[in-house]
Amino acid sequence: MPLDFFTLMAVMVANQLVLSAALPLIMGRDVSRAARHVQASLVLQAMAWVAAMGAGKLWEQALSSVFVAGQAAALWMLYRALEEWLGPRPLRRVLMALVVAAPLGYALGFDWYAWRVGWANGLLTLILLVVARATLRPARHAEGRWRRLLMACLLTSAFFTLSRGLLGAFTGDYPSFRTPHPINVAAALAANVSLMLSAVAVLVAWRYEAEQQLRLLAVTDGLTGLLNSRGYTAQGENLLAQAWRHRLPLTAIVLEVDQFKQINDRHGRDAGDRALRLFARLLSETCRSGDLMARLDGGEFGVLLLHNAAPAGAAFDRRLRSRLQDASAAELGFVLDYSVGMASLQPGEASLTALTARADAALQEAKEAGGGRLMGAG
Repeated sequence: MPLDFFTLMAVMVANQLVLSAALPLIMGRDVSRAARHVQASLVLQAMAWVAAMGAGKLWEQALSSVFVAGQAAALWMLYRALEEWLGPRPLRRVLMALVVAAPLGYALGFDWYAWRVGWANGLLTLILLVVARATLRPARHAEGRWRRLLMACLLTSAFFTLSRGLLGAFTGDYPSFRTPHPINVAAALAANVSLMLSAVAVLVAWRYEAEQQLRLLAVTDGLTGLLNSRGYTAQGENLLAQAWRHRLPLTAIVLEVDQFKQINDRHGRDAGDRALRLFARLLSETCRSGDLMARLDGGEFGVLLLHNAAPAGAAFDRRLRSRLQDASAAELGFVLDYSVGMASLQPGEASLTALTARADAALQEAKEAGGGRLMGAG
């Protein structure tokens, strides 16, 4: 039974419309920007093919220009989704220029058939290749199966898009979009398959993103955005192992906001929450790259300073205390202070629990001495 090109395209358009309507229902309302970009990409692609199928002699220039613009915009939105999932992607400015140039050149050169077909398909091929390139080498994680599947779909589309462009620009075998040329029929069949497979790829990517967010929530303090005690233990053990492996100094600091219960009683829990958020923010600003910080419990925070011994810990305390005094008076209306205990890694001390316990014991000494001071572990 021969394959009918128009029927294949109609089936693909119907599938795209169903997918663009179903994806928001599957993902729900509270989704990431990457998921919203994917949803927009599917809608734009579906609308583009609806315009292509409806282009007649009366509206051919307008609707076929909409098709080229919609295809380019859909691929741009897919690229934006990849940026959200994988970090900054290469050739962003090049892609932006191609997305603008493809429909513009097509519309301006519409009266010259070879030009408009060659231009639009040539630039759409380049856009597909740039987006396919963006699936490589993720900056944030190593999950690769969905990326390889999506790249295969994009490269397949690029092959058939380029083939149509060459046929239209340099031969007389492709006088119309609806020409039942074997390349056109194969392209329509491949488009149906690629649509389903690329939908599977982005759904897997979305699921992976959701799993990553859940893992992050499990180790993150909801109020301050710092690590919680679980995250501190997990990442701290890695930092300790790194210190031992490379024979680096490591200093543990445990800090506690002074009179935190009284702050809640006197100024209210909202003021207490604002105080903790301010303290966490200043803690982050005072720490340096490679340091680890966490909210351990209530008004208690933990810091691990890699590459630094006790003198650096004392300097860290001075910087933080100075910033906190000025910022708390200005932002909270009262001066916030804290006590701190510090312990440096000792020979043979291979446990984060033991190191933190020594810093915590020093903290208790600082509190018993009246608070607002640093005490080092013996």
